[in-house]
Parts: sequence; structure tokens; C-alpha cells
Amino acid sequence: MLEDLDLSLDVGRKEFEKELAGYQVELVGLQRKIVDQGRRVIIGFEGWDAAGKGGAIKRLILYMDPRGYEVHPIGPPTDMELKHHYLRRFWQRLPARGKLTIFDRTWYGRVLVERVEGFASKAEWKRAYDEINDFERVLVDDGYLLLKFFLHISSKEQLRRFKARQADPLKQWKITEDDWRNRKKRPQYLKAVEDMLARTHTETAPWTLVEADSKRYARLKVVRTVIGALRAMDD
Repeated sequence: MLEDLDLSLDVGRKEFEKELAGYQVELVGLQRKIVDQGRRVIIGFEGWDAAGKGGAIKRLILYMDPRGYEVHPIGPPTDMELKHHYLRRFWQRLPARGKLTIFDRTWYGRVLVERVEGFASKAEWKRAYDEINDFERVLVDDGYLLLKFFLHISSKEQLRRFKARQADPLKQWKITEDDWRNRKKRPQYLKAVEDMLARTHTETAPWTLVEADSKRYARLKVVRTVIGALRAMDD
């Protein structure tokens, strides 16, 4: 699926700023709709390191009422979380009625980093595809709006961003040894991503793949997709 994406897609700065400004005004109104209708909205982001997940999230929530959303950056599970089923910590973070929850990395860690790094056994991560599909089906059947994004960048663009972060004192915190180590395993991660998309791109919870070599294009696509889904919420 990733091979079909056109990573050359871009948008000019003026067009980007004008279109984004209009969308952000609309997002404020759509957040009000979530509150008034008691909706529960979940937006999950996956993607390569440095693919721009944080930047896309920032553009979504920039002018929203902070009382109406939560952003959960998902890192390694704690010792306590490891004592329970891996989905438990996500159940605990689901939005209440009238709220929007964004996951910066998601339950798909089970079939991505945990698979590649050996933190889950082969039996565990292979079983996880059905567990995740069931989990998402339960959410959608219960009335949650669920959106899933995967931000894809080329290996060349990822390297450029890694080097730029490393050279910028204000962004050095964004790059770690783990990022460099994960990059060396890109072929293994690519296989895991392709398997994930093939097994979990369902009618109930489809993936939106985002061409992200251009940050402007990626941000607009994410915002545009979210707005389309929120507009479609039943009155």
C-alpha cells in the first residue's frame, strides 16, 4: 500500500496558510458539535519517526478549547502496565462523551515496535491483529468516531529531518539514539507496517495513508480528513 503513495505531492505556502486558516476556524465549530451532541472522537496517529505526527496534531488542536480534548503521547508501557493486557492502558484513556482524544502512537505498537524489537512473541503479535480489529469494532459499534492515520515519508527525507534536528539546539530533544537505531531496521519496520495495513484496514476502521515528505501537504490532508469525518457526524 505504501508503494502506491506519491511522496512528491506538495502545496505552496500561501495556499497552505489560507486553506489551513479556514479549516481551523471550522474545527472550532465542529468541536462545539462534539460537545453539544455528546460525541466521542478518537484520532490515532502512527508513522515513521520524524514523519510529522506532532506537527499535524498541533495544527488540529491549535485553536480548540483545551477543555474538550486530550492528547496522549504513547511511549513504552510502565512496569504496572506490563502486568496487564496491552490494550488496557488504551481503554483507560478513551474519551468521555463530548470529548476528543488524540493518540500520538497507538495500540498498533504491538504489531510494530513490539514485533520488530522482540518485546512481544510471534504468537502475541500475530494474535494482536484480530484483537485490535475486535477492539476497534467494539468502539465503532458503541458510537465512537475512530480515525486512524499513518504518515509515510521516504528514507531520504527521514534522514534529512534527523540531521536537521541533530543540528538544531532547539530540536535536539526530538532525536534520540533509539531513532537512529530504529532507522537501521527500516526494512523490518516496513514489513511490519505493510502487514499491519493489510490486516487492519477494515470497513469499520479504515486507515488514512498520508504522503508526508511535504509537511504542508500532510498537515492539510490530516486536517481535511478530520473535518470531513466530523462534518458527517449524524445530527
